[in-house]
Amino acid sequence: MTKAVAQASLALESAMRDVADEIDRQFDLLLPVPADPRSRLYAAMRHAAIGGGKRLRPLLTFASASLFAVDPACAARAATAVECIHVYSLIHDDLPAMDNDDLRRGKPTVHRAYDEATAILTGDCLHALAFEVLADPATHADPFVRAELVAELARAAGPAGMAGGQMMDLIAEQSSFDLATVTRCQALKTGALIAWSVEAGAILGRVPPEGRTGLRGYARDIGLAFQIADDLLDAEGDEQAAGKKLRKDADAGKETFLTLLGPDRAREQARLLVDQAIAHLHAYGEEAGLLRDIARYVLERDR
Repeated sequence: MTKAVAQASLALESAMRDVADEIDRQFDLLLPVPADPRSRLYAAMRHAAIGGGKRLRPLLTFASASLFAVDPACAARAATAVECIHVYSLIHDDLPAMDNDDLRRGKPTVHRAYDEATAILTGDCLHALAFEVLADPATHADPFVRAELVAELARAAGPAGMAGGQMMDLIAEQSSFDLATVTRCQALKTGALIAWSVEAGAILGRVPPEGRTGLRGYARDIGLAFQIADDLLDAEGDEQAAGKKLRKDADAGKETFLTLLGPDRAREQARLLVDQAIAHLHAYGEEAGLLRDIARYVLERDR
């Protein structure tokens, strides 16, 4: 490892810790436990949202926002909103009707720590909280900026985004998908929220849509690279390091990038995607260093 690579790795690790601490702080402020019968629900929300996780989506939002000198307090609220959506999706994904998992981020899943009904409501509440946070004037003084953030996150989370990809993923257990269909599924299931996370910084910075092309290309490519790395992790990773059950795709008989390409071609494709993602940032200088480091990290993660 060269000195420059080592320094970049240390800088990324520091940024990830800082963002994780900030997101935990935000959730702690947003989720005080009331002294009434709702206390169990708030406790479950805190169980799911505070502690653990890569916080990749919030990190991308902070990194993108820094390109446009966005107030870190505004970036923190947008980053918290997308993490609300991500955590809600994990809670519902883990339910017996979906993946039926017992472990998430090294902790019992919400339906195991509490019960299924509480888990469903916990996910519902985090979904609602995301839009409450974005709609608040504290996120941005410009109501048009807030409206665009809300509309784009709703699109990224719904049937044209994450939820649509999750539906395709369920169908994949009974169908045989080709590479184009798997790519489409993962672009929705994983890529849509990653794309919002990157573009949110530009929206907060009042960058018009035509000025976001490079960021969109970057987000699209790292989203697919992330999923290929996830497929490799599911097949080859360590469950203790990952903090969740692995080998699920093989058990379900689903086609993935790994089954369709094989491990060597899948790794090479992920590398190509990361290189393409970094190339999309050519218009930016050193200020995009964190985004470049995140792209490289996608290939190296173990959880």
